[in-house]
Amino acid sequence: MGDNMYFQKIRDLREDSDRKQVELATYLSVDQSTYSDYESGKINVPIEQLIKIADFYDVSLDYLVGREGRETQKREGR
Repeated sequence: MGDNMYFQKIRDLREDSDRKQVELATYLSVDQSTYSDYESGKINVPIEQLIKIADFYDVSLDYLVGREGRETQKREGR
């Protein structure tokens, strides 16, 4: 699984809150086409934008990037 799988989450969050891409694009100060590319996974979302998106939806950055509920694993035997 790639590091940029969060694009599905940002789309789901937007759709679940009945927001339009242009609204998020305006909030992030990017073109709607750039935001669309974020959601489709065509381009990586810069960390600064991920933080703004997490703040917009009042979710953690870990949740946004798919790390929710993940425990830090101790490396045994290494």
